[in-house]
Amino acid sequence: MTAAKSGELWSNTQATLTAVLIAWILASAVGIVAGVALGLLPRVERVISPFFDAANAMPRIALAPLFIVALGINTSAKVALASTLVFFIVFSGARAGVKSSDSELLRLSIVLGAKKQQIFTKIFIPVATPAVFAALRLGLIYSLLGVVASELISARNGLGQLIAAYSATFRMEAVYAILLLLAAVAVLLNQLMGLAERRLLRWQQPTSR
Repeated sequence: MTAAKSGELWSNTQATLTAVLIAWILASAVGIVAGVALGLLPRVERVISPFFDAANAMPRIALAPLFIVALGINTSAKVALASTLVFFIVFSGARAGVKSSDSELLRLSIVLGAKKQQIFTKIFIPVATPAVFAALRLGLIYSLLGVVASELISARNGLGQLIAAYSATFRMEAVYAILLLLAAVAVLLNQLMGLAERRLLRWQQPTSR
């Protein structure tokens, strides 16, 4: 493919992956903090949860033109759109992980005199970690989808922008090649997250089959 020989393909791949990682890291950090906080504060959750659910139900791709107008056709717009996808995935995973803690174990810990910090680090964190990692893994793929979707609408660079340009000139073989590359990138990202998850969660007991 001409784009690969000229280096255009690789520079655009780098632009896409840079936006993917920035959006994933920023949205994941905020999503984990918000999810854990609401999971630990049920009264606050009952008040705020309907607003989060309404925002999550909104089709985020419809916000892409707004981000582009507000932030321009640069990395910021791509990061903004992808972040809206990643945030709610990680937020939901962290909140569900915290709320899945065993209530009997919590009562027993309180009766035995465990402090709040000990309960948080010894019970909530270990229980929520697998759910958080599952959400991070899914969020990374959705970050890629969000970035490419933003690039398809309008961008200075990126694989989505290349797809739009080649589609406009009916160079479908180049479009198929980029789609295959995106599939390979998604598989690679998923495998890397799976490897990190297995290494960091080695303390978990293996699931019986």
